[in-house]
Amino acid sequence: MSGGQRALQSVPGWIWAALLAGLAAQLGVQALRAASLGEPAALVRLAMLYLQAYDLGAGNALPYRRLDYARLVQWLRAILDTDPRSEYPLFAAARVYAEVDDPARCREMLAFVHQAFLEDPNRRWQWLAHAALLAKHRLQDLALARRYAADIARLTTDPSIPLWAKQMEIFILEDMNELEAARIMLGGLLATGGITDPQERRFLQGRLEELERRLASKP
Repeated sequence: MSGGQRALQSVPGWIWAALLAGLAAQLGVQALRAASLGEPAALVRLAMLYLQAYDLGAGNALPYRRLDYARLVQWLRAILDTDPRSEYPLFAAARVYAEVDDPARCREMLAFVHQAFLEDPNRRWQWLAHAALLAKHRLQDLALARRYAADIARLTTDPSIPLWAKQMEIFILEDMNELEAARIMLGGLLATGGITDPQERRFLQGRLEELERRLASKP
């Protein structure tokens, strides 16, 4: 047996597995590009079908919480870069992979959603809104939820974005018992005159009065 053969046999099995996985991923992307005939939207649909078929296939019985999320994020990023207007990658990230029962993997996927939002806030705000809810309810991380909600309020400019999305930070501040900050933000929102719907204005005015009562009752 030659020295080269002995050297190859001494390489750990996990390294061979990683190399083969990387080669398979490259071949998969090339095959998908060929099948899509250069159409980005078609490529995205094929890539997402390929990715989800791998996740759910009979040969891959691992639950989501045992998947390699760093590689999963790379796949989703590559698919999103192929067609930035596609909703599929962010839907999968926010509504499928981020809802895994594993805080570290959930945070990794939420970070991907947040980064994608920063690249196009007006088109991707709804995915960050869902990420804020996951941070609040699943991770019990109100600071992270507030950060996401604040970015929605600060960075979106499309007037068609619903008011509740821009108000999320106020309600999270209430949950954090930051009542004075919530009162100031809510009062400022009402003072701008931007809320024209009478029912919404009455609702928010009621919340403001409730905040003021709670603040007045604090020792």
